[in-house]
Amino acid sequence: MDIWRGLQQVPPQLTGSVVTIGVFDGMHRGHQDLVGRAVAEARRRGLPCIMVTFDPHPVSVFLPGRTPAALLSLEKRLEAAAALGVDDALVIDFREELAGLSPSEYVRTLLVETLHARAVFVGENFTFGKDAAGTPDVLRFLCDEERIDAHIVELLQSSGTSISSTIIRRALSEGDVAAAERALGRRFAVEGEVVHGNGRGGRELGFPTANMYFPEHVAIPADGVYAGWFLLTDDEPVEGDMEPHTAYPAAISVGTNPTFGDERRSVESFVMGRDADLYDRQARVEFVAHLRPMLKFDGIDDLLKAMNHDVTEAYSALGIHSGG
Repeated sequence: MDIWRGLQQVPPQLTGSVVTIGVFDGMHRGHQDLVGRAVAEARRRGLPCIMVTFDPHPVSVFLPGRTPAALLSLEKRLEAAAALGVDDALVIDFREELAGLSPSEYVRTLLVETLHARAVFVGENFTFGKDAAGTPDVLRFLCDEERIDAHIVELLQSSGTSISSTIIRRALSEGDVAAAERALGRRFAVEGEVVHGNGRGGRELGFPTANMYFPEHVAIPADGVYAGWFLLTDDEPVEGDMEPHTAYPAAISVGTNPTFGDERRSVESFVMGRDADLYDRQARVEFVAHLRPMLKFDGIDDLLKAMNHDVTEAYSALGIHSGG
């Protein structure tokens, strides 16, 4: 899949396409449905399917300071698009290229002059143009004038609720990683580098953890303890009894460790039944089930008792016999 960063990178020899437009944060089941329809139409017409997405999030233009936390990095969004059959992706900095355009200018610039679109697919909650003035009905009207087939796709439903990135963020804020998984169509996960923590988990408690920190603009679940899977995503050999790209059961703590008065939120994974040097490695943590809220304990003994119970509960939530 070719990736074009900005309108100027779109090859001038492009003569026709089927386009789908959106932020696609999370690439959840609704996004997969939308993109899948566009890919199918592109194949039917013998044209390339082009996904238009935005970085940074357009909300940062309209409501600075209220940009939603990202469920998926741009890199992962593009990987997901390629896996769904998208031929090319156009990544637009909305602030620089589209924010000041009226809806009609937006359609003319993006769909007509740049992408030579024959059909476009968007969700029913899609807005576009200056001040988000363009609605799906406006898009349909403008596309009719340009002889572009506009397909407005209804939001996918799950248990009577429309699937959206907002709903997934809400589920994560409540620690409901199971609901997030149902909407995403896969486990919610975070990826990053394992860094040195305070060393307390292994040195004092006997529960060495792989610690990861994330900036505020990256979505992570609510503070608490979770069951999940931990895997290394780089290809380097491991010092210990783990292998790269292999998922291992983990008890995962998200939060600030109130028992010790820590202030910075972290994601700390105790990889159960394994012992390996994980510092400076790239890793992925997949969340399966919420076990309990984050608690402040009166002493080390109470904390250790809870942590041992967490491990037992994590094995159970993952369908593994304790110690297996």
